[in-house]
Amino acid sequence: MSKFSFLLLFFLLLSKVAWTQNNDSNADPDSSGVVNSSLLPTTMPLLLFDENKEKEEKKEKKKKERKNIWFGIKTRRGYAKREIRGQEIYEYFNYTEDSRRLDPYIRDVYWFDTQERSIRTSGYEEGKGYLLHGPYERTINETVVESGMFYYGTKHKTWMLFDSNNVLQDKNHYTEGWPKESRISYYESSSRSVEEIIPIQYGLEEGNYFYFYDDKQVAVTGEYQYGEKVGLWTEYWDTGNTKAIRKREIQYQEEPYTKNFRPYIRAEWDKDGNLVYRKEM
Repeated sequence: MSKFSFLLLFFLLLSKVAWTQNNDSNADPDSSGVVNSSLLPTTMPLLLFDENKEKEEKKEKKKKERKNIWFGIKTRRGYAKREIRGQEIYEYFNYTEDSRRLDPYIRDVYWFDTQERSIRTSGYEEGKGYLLHGPYERTINETVVESGMFYYGTKHKTWMLFDSNNVLQDKNHYTEGWPKESRISYYESSSRSVEEIIPIQYGLEEGNYFYFYDDKQVAVTGEYQYGEKVGLWTEYWDTGNTKAIRKREIQYQEEPYTKNFRPYIRAEWDKDGNLVYRKEM
């Protein structure tokens, strides 16, 4: 074999090894703790419940509602229909054609899927549908069972649930997707720098949980359902809010009240994002 042929073969083998290593790295989601996250670096919600804003909205309500203008935004009316076990379910709503960057802290964002002609709470992408904005009403066999208001796809103001006889069963209050029962603690009350957000609904933890470092970077994220921790909870290193590096992931039950399930550490990374531990399944 000539010297040229040998060198060519050597470089081809070297390239193949490098490509394989790179391909394996990309295929392994745990190969690096560095992640792209809409939460990190973050601009945390500094003031969740603005009472002055609510007062102004009440003043404008009577002036605008006849023109389908809600919270200063022009909307269109729509409806969705489905049938379950012989019951006709209608959803009447307003939606906006305005685009808006979604709040990454809110778990459920409601939007009208124009292809499926149904309301969904996940998977929203601009161009696929429209964010609900304005009054909403759900009826079963012409009886109102739920009513409320949306603000750019998030539950807003007072929401009410009724039984089949239209008797009020429950009432909840929201501000742009945040249940007003949520427990929020601050590092400094004067600056409204959030330390922890515990989502509360119907008296139980329900929704996305967040804990922040004092430099406003997200430290812990997770989800509650019916008062139980579910799914993957993630802890992050404090990088001074420059980038997101996972520190530890803890796996909880996928469904609340799962019997005989014990949470476990799924993976850990060092401050540089190098994988130091992963539970073998």
